[in-house]
Amino acid sequence: MLSINDLTFRYNKRVGDLFHNLSFELNAGNVYGLLGKNGSGKTTLINLMCGLLTPKSGNVTLDDVNVRARLPKTMSDLFLVPEEFDLPNLTLKRYVSINAPFYPNFSMDDMQRYLDIFDMGGDIDVKLHSLSMGQKKKVLLAFAFATNTRVLIMDEPTNGLDIPSKSQFRKLVTTGMTDDKMMLISTHQVRDISEILDHVTILDQSKVLLNASIADVMSRLAFRPMREGDQPLFTQPSVMGSLVVVPSQPDEETTVDLEMLFNATIQNPDAINQLFNA
Repeated sequence: MLSINDLTFRYNKRVGDLFHNLSFELNAGNVYGLLGKNGSGKTTLINLMCGLLTPKSGNVTLDDVNVRARLPKTMSDLFLVPEEFDLPNLTLKRYVSINAPFYPNFSMDDMQRYLDIFDMGGDIDVKLHSLSMGQKKKVLLAFAFATNTRVLIMDEPTNGLDIPSKSQFRKLVTTGMTDDKMMLISTHQVRDISEILDHVTILDQSKVLLNASIADVMSRLAFRPMREGDQPLFTQPSVMGSLVVVPSQPDEETTVDLEMLFNATIQNPDAINQLFNA
């Protein structure tokens, strides 16, 4: 559905390539988590996926159409919720009337339903500038989901949300997800999204270190207390003793800990690559 094809990108020659011949695919029916350290290029990659930057070579395509062309048929089926944003000095009703026509599948009924999930009420005459930053984030997320685009990309969507709102966000994702849609969530707040992902992509130094379904991770890795004889890929101290990430044994199935998975992948990329690509 969304394909990154031999993508090479740099901001300037002195720094060198941020991405070099990067390739992977994102398919409909999945909620992807895009993880990486600061400076690994997550936001840049998102901007390339949305056609906001021009690669040095390669391309990003949505159904074989180059997103950099920013054709109406492509842009009307893709929505980006950026990490940093501001809303205009308009009422919510006016904001929707201006922006909704760009998205043929926009549903005001869905918008109201998603606002209700966020406990935002039904006042569409509310002035957007009167809202707090957390409330603005909720409005933008509700609008994004109501566009019903097949591709929804969110950069740090839980920033600015309080604890109850983060739970509401997870409900929003599960409510708005369908088999013909693809969602990508880039975040450092892995615990906010661990329950809703079914695929994880980990970037480091312009490389995809891991691109696997949660089911595949569960079948290949175990996340549990250390046992005698373990050779951990990652160890995390805890008050209950050491927790580890290890290759799973036959019939061993544990809950995936995204934070530990990320650290194991960053610290032992070769071992992870061998385990998942053998």
